[in-house]
Amino acid sequence: MYAMALTGLTVFLSAFLLFLVQPIIAKLILPRFGGSVAVWATCLVFFQAALLLGYAFAHQLVQRDQRRAWRYAHVALLLGSLLLLPIVPVTPWPGAQAGDPAWQILGLLALTIGLPFTLLAMTSPLLQAWRAGHSRNPYRLFAVSNGASLAALLAYPWLVEPWLPATLQGKVWSAAYAVYVLALCAISLRRPPVARGAAPVDSPAPGLRRMLGWFVLAALGSYVLVALTNHLTQNIPSFPMMWVLPLVIYLLSFTLCFDADRWTPPRVWRAGLLLALAAMCALLLQERQIRNLGWEIGGFLLGLFVVCMFCHGELARSRPPAAQLTYFYLAVSAGGVAGGALVALGAPALLHGYFEVEIGLVLLAAALLWRSWGQGRGWVAAAGLVLLACALTTVKRIDDALAEVMAIGRNFYGVVRVREYGRDHPQTHERVLIHGSIMHGQQFLAPDRVRRPTSYYAADSGVGRLLRSLADRPIAVGAVGLGAGTIAAYGKAGDRYRFYEIDDAVVHAAHAYFSFIADSPATVEVAVGDGRLLLQQEAARRFDVLVVDAFSGDSIPVHLLTREAVELYRQRLAPGGVIALHVSNSHLALAPVVAGIAAELGLQVAFIADPGIESDASTSASDWVLLADDRRVLDLPLIREAATPIPQRPGMRTWTD
Repeated sequence: MYAMALTGLTVFLSAFLLFLVQPIIAKLILPRFGGSVAVWATCLVFFQAALLLGYAFAHQLVQRDQRRAWRYAHVALLLGSLLLLPIVPVTPWPGAQAGDPAWQILGLLALTIGLPFTLLAMTSPLLQAWRAGHSRNPYRLFAVSNGASLAALLAYPWLVEPWLPATLQGKVWSAAYAVYVLALCAISLRRPPVARGAAPVDSPAPGLRRMLGWFVLAALGSYVLVALTNHLTQNIPSFPMMWVLPLVIYLLSFTLCFDADRWTPPRVWRAGLLLALAAMCALLLQERQIRNLGWEIGGFLLGLFVVCMFCHGELARSRPPAAQLTYFYLAVSAGGVAGGALVALGAPALLHGYFEVEIGLVLLAAALLWRSWGQGRGWVAAAGLVLLACALTTVKRIDDALAEVMAIGRNFYGVVRVREYGRDHPQTHERVLIHGSIMHGQQFLAPDRVRRPTSYYAADSGVGRLLRSLADRPIAVGAVGLGAGTIAAYGKAGDRYRFYEIDDAVVHAAHAYFSFIADSPATVEVAVGDGRLLLQQEAARRFDVLVVDAFSGDSIPVHLLTREAVELYRQRLAPGGVIALHVSNSHLALAPVVAGIAAELGLQVAFIADPGIESDASTSASDWVLLADDRRVLDLPLIREAATPIPQRPGMRTWTD
């Protein structure tokens, strides 16, 4: 009993550390890659690959349990991993502007936490195998492991992130890992070989068909986890809470499914998956009409839970005897890697748009049909109908995304589309730049309208009023976020405009399909890379106006809207300079966040909410917050007449690094 309790505690600690480090390290590297939602998806692929490597090592160690050399090698690796502490990312690192960001992230993670993470991943299957001869159900330890993982993920957003700076989080985790390593070394060296009566370690491997079934079910669960996480973070900031919630659901399903069979009655979850697939199809088809983000998040998270309970329940019911559990874990972890990699690495390379959720629903419906075969004609017919509904939804979504598109491309940072409307009507002929689902620029092609600033940058917008107020003298303008380059239309001879844009595809689209930059009398240059990091490097540069308008979907990357970021922008202002923050958002009130930062830094504020002109298609509603040390610019007539107080949100916490 004592030995089992000690084993359970060790498994719990290893899993707790294993999953606590994931949001810590992802948050540490997030700003280096533009705050993109793809950072977390790529991190998940690495974590799953390291988990697979750890399970493979555990499998080999179990097979060679009688050989002391392998045990000593394991201890040597554990002690050697201490040399990699603390887990603070390598500095300097090229960052997003050098090479493919996904492969850079994988390399950075390998150098930072590759060995510690892999060794932690070994612990659960290794100790389960060592206890196989002493426990009737060693898979209960798998439930303990997933429960610990769940506890770590829940602890991070509420108990860790709000109270510890990001770098200190890494150092505290490193200290806990060091204690764990020393304890596990002692257990490993003192442990006798596999006890008598344990299942023989040389038992035959499961059949290929059975292992392929495990692989497919695990891959589907992982695929949907990463795809839905990406989908949900398209329109809100990419921050740990929205990473953690889907992963919590994923792990909770593993915990329930491997704890006891009572949680996984097959008929219940087959029926649940039928309903969940139909509901998610409806959410996708009605996405533009849904104004309450809570309904969308809740619907997809509930759908994810049902999907995971179905996939992992099928896994739990088909698990092998204890002697073959390392084969089982290898197949499951390999499926997890494949599913995550298909979304994080495969989708940007193979798909022109964000279609992986739709494709995932089709794959799930096909899996439901597979698992329903032989359960009766009713089940097969229902699964077939849902498969048809998912396929039709996918076709409709792809058709809508590609309608009237003259150019489209996808990379690590998202999908960039150029749409053209009104070719038969010269006065309304226009091109629109869309990133994800949000318009990032609009230009009319009629000669008398081609240089007119449009959409969020129209004459009565916050930035429009600011730049028009400074039209009496040459100015230097910096802009984090390029879009179609619309604000260059305000440039005049003698002005200098410098754009910072992380996405090469946006730079290409702005030059190839829009003429704001080419037509501007100002001197215009574009620097490729994360705006905040480039501004940090350009310590001598000063701007009269610094515009921050770097959207990812419908959200601003969090690291561009923290107190530390605003302080950096302030340092890059010339005397009398102004920061212009574009805070329009369909789902989040960002203006009060900026107001709190301004109050803490002692900055003057002007909030301009431009409703646009309903009868003028060249204008869009926009919210801009102007910040300055010197109130005189904000009191110029064009700004003063439109400024209104920022709506108060009591209790809102200031965003910090």
